[in-house]
Amino acid sequence: MTAADDFSSVAPFEIRSTAEQRVPFVFSSPHSGRHYPQRFLAMTRLDAMAIRRSEDSYVDELFAGAVALGAPMLAANFPRAYIDVNREPWELDPRMFQDPVPSFANIRSARVAGGLGTIPKLVGEGLDIYPSRLPLAEAIERIDGIYKPFHETLKRMLMQTHAHFGYAVLIDCHSMPASIRVGDNGMRPDFIVGDRFGASASAGVVESVISLLSSKGYTVAHNKPYAGGFITEHYGRPARGLHAVQIEINRGLYMNERTFQKSAGFEALAHDLTGFSADLMSLPDDVFVSLPLAAE
Repeated sequence: MTAADDFSSVAPFEIRSTAEQRVPFVFSSPHSGRHYPQRFLAMTRLDAMAIRRSEDSYVDELFAGAVALGAPMLAANFPRAYIDVNREPWELDPRMFQDPVPSFANIRSARVAGGLGTIPKLVGEGLDIYPSRLPLAEAIERIDGIYKPFHETLKRMLMQTHAHFGYAVLIDCHSMPASIRVGDNGMRPDFIVGDRFGASASAGVVESVISLLSSKGYTVAHNKPYAGGFITEHYGRPARGLHAVQIEINRGLYMNERTFQKSAGFEALAHDLTGFSADLMSLPDDVFVSLPLAAE
């Protein structure tokens, strides 16, 4: 078997939507995939629990209310440890492979150096995924078979949304370890909102996201330590009416990070995120697009 067979019974990703898209929003959950192919598990040096330490568990379920409100969601079934679509397509660590990587590969990015390239080397707190080097063909098959189709689908969803509504807002949904602290006082944020330091979404959109989350009693940080990855950087073009915002949720709000079980806070958080999504979708168009001045 090869990587091409790993998702023959389960689709690598899926679009969740109502019959008709009613709002100019698209949600993505690229790191919440929980289908670990047996061939992949046999390749790793980690057990079935440890391999999940980089997973954004249940984030797709937390934002499911947005789908019911008329916004499509692109949700991964493939795990982040298998391939990370929130990276450039060829962020590869040459030390991971038996063969030379392509000359165009980005081998010097900070993410590659940290073991978190397109084909991750590590999960969680620095745990090596593989006991030995991989054939380069393994990476190529995953990139061609999963990474590229995922991004082709996300691009199509955003372009169709923009064409239909005149603008599009991508909410890229993630989670973060409960141990994250920010600021001089070591605050533990409930959410971190990332906009690539203003490059991926307009100030009005980001301020609205932060304000709506804060109004529900949550502590919200902005851009630090997570400003957004490849998805927000690549798709956010606010001057063209394409806004991309990354939202990181503190896992301590809704799950046990050791057992991966949902906690008592899960339902309340999901309810709040549905309310947040509804409030965001109800904002006037001029938050998202610069309207022309009226004629004198």
